[in-house]
Amino acid sequence: MSIPNIITLGRILLVPFIVWAIASNQMEIAFAIFVVAGVSDAVDGFLAKRFNMTSELGALLDPLADKALLVSIYVALGISGELPRWIVILVVSRDIMIVGAVIVSWLFGKPVAMKPLMVSKLNTATQVAFAALVLGSVGFGFNIAPYDQVLMVLITIFTLTSVSFYLVEWARHMSTIETR
Repeated sequence: MSIPNIITLGRILLVPFIVWAIASNQMEIAFAIFVVAGVSDAVDGFLAKRFNMTSELGALLDPLADKALLVSIYVALGISGELPRWIVILVVSRDIMIVGAVIVSWLFGKPVAMKPLMVSKLNTATQVAFAALVLGSVGFGFNIAPYDQVLMVLITIFTLTSVSFYLVEWARHMSTIETR
């Protein structure tokens, strides 16, 4: 268990606290936890690369921590009415589709290697920016228009593009399975 993996596990443990903060309308606390999670993500990535502490476990835990945090924040903000439901459904559905495809390929004994695409990295960055903007605006009372609209358009474009690329690649991969 390396230091970057311990930091990543810590980020996963922050998820219930940020959900609690959002559900309790403690948006300043939610924002602070979000910032801590973001800094920890940067620190664990830096340590892993700089000091050659990368591991298979870390390669699995890091995106899991990122997705658990983002999906939880989007769902909590959607339930609390701070985000439009359609953007929550879009973000969560993409992740469910990708995870579902990976599980199906694994069940068929044909695991698919999921490499992050540039559009997916842009998607994640845009989702993070939007979550930070919403948490900050609700917590500290500033107006986010028109940035919220711009970010929602970008999230929509990047989400639909990335899920399309992943599903096309998955379908291509799965089409090599022999039928009985």
